[in-house]
Amino acid sequence: MDLNEPEKDSEPRAVFKWHQAARLFAGESEIPRPQAPKSKGFRTPSSSATAKDLAELGTALAAGDSFCVSPYPLPKDIYAGATQFLTLTGGSTAKPKIIHRTMASWIASFEVNTAQFSLSPQDSLAVLGELSHSLALYGVVEGIFLGLDTYVLAGITPQAQAGALRQHRISVLYATPTQLRLLCKTGIDLPDLRLILSGGGALDAATSSNIRKLCPNATLHQFYGAAETSFITMTDAATPAGSQGRPYPEVSLRILDETGAETSSIGEVWVRSPYLFDGYASNSSPIARTQDGYVSVGEIGHLDPHGNLHLTGRKSRRVTIADQSVYPDAVEAHLSAQLDMPPCALLPVEDGLRGLRLVAVIEGQPDVTLSQTLRQTCRDAFGALATPARVFFIEALPRLASGKTDLAALSKWLEDQT
Repeated sequence: MDLNEPEKDSEPRAVFKWHQAARLFAGESEIPRPQAPKSKGFRTPSSSATAKDLAELGTALAAGDSFCVSPYPLPKDIYAGATQFLTLTGGSTAKPKIIHRTMASWIASFEVNTAQFSLSPQDSLAVLGELSHSLALYGVVEGIFLGLDTYVLAGITPQAQAGALRQHRISVLYATPTQLRLLCKTGIDLPDLRLILSGGGALDAATSSNIRKLCPNATLHQFYGAAETSFITMTDAATPAGSQGRPYPEVSLRILDETGAETSSIGEVWVRSPYLFDGYASNSSPIARTQDGYVSVGEIGHLDPHGNLHLTGRKSRRVTIADQSVYPDAVEAHLSAQLDMPPCALLPVEDGLRGLRLVAVIEGQPDVTLSQTLRQTCRDAFGALATPARVFFIEALPRLASGKTDLAALSKWLEDQT
């Protein structure tokens, strides 16, 4: 067999496998490829990046077993059948939900990415986060399936991650905006990267510019999606600022207003594609709904005349201040984009006059001038109701495994500050 040529299947590609050309690494440690692995049916590897845990995932891929990668013990009745697997959502306000997926739903996008980005065994791929986050898990499974040497670089410093990317001449990187921001701070050039796929949050203009300087030969694409939907949209060189890009291949979008009618204005985003999940295995969400083959995870936005998606915020985070709806997500994105500032978060707190008011939390040392600037730019862009009534500073925002801000932990921290 020529290991540089894709394997040909006599059956539909509906089950994950470990391509003969692929090698898997936990940091610097290569995971031995299991020979003739015995099927176990369903496996539950831990999400840590240790060689032992990654070997368990590798064995699942080699055996074609179903699996669920998790950082915590799973309920005893959790199970996935043949051709299925379980993954976790990356929600920032509650315990992650466990969702059912068919392996085919990811394999379909592996094939799209192969065509779009010319992925081949000549490439090497890396992820920077723990595999409990679906972005990192997706990158690993895609790499192993397509025959790429695949490196899991979780649990080490950004400096060490950048060093490994450079040493192993990684060409493809899956990373969140937070992970890219930390890589930028290392100042280490990464000339071998040719493709960066960023998801799991909004990529601010400053980080986008900085990562391009460190990776001059890389094409950077930001994609928008969710654990329930996989890819929804993707940006390219023509994407306007503030947009999440146009629909990913074979994705159909529609925007519905509060009456359920399609609208060209702002409304709820509904998605139909071959990449959708099959449902929740636990902690089902009242936000995610299905209708006529479409799924909504509660995002609010609109499509511009060229088909680019612009998001306003999550329905679950919408707050009412003085009888008007305010979306903290939009204010956070504006602050990051306009001020080239560290990560921030906006949270509602009780207010005797308006019912609720927003406060901002910024990473960094207290800065009165910055606080005033932040409040003024919000007032200019969104008006008084969306302007933070107060700005707090914190050494580091609490994070989930997905890289998103842990809003529940941050709310508890705020209780001690007010």
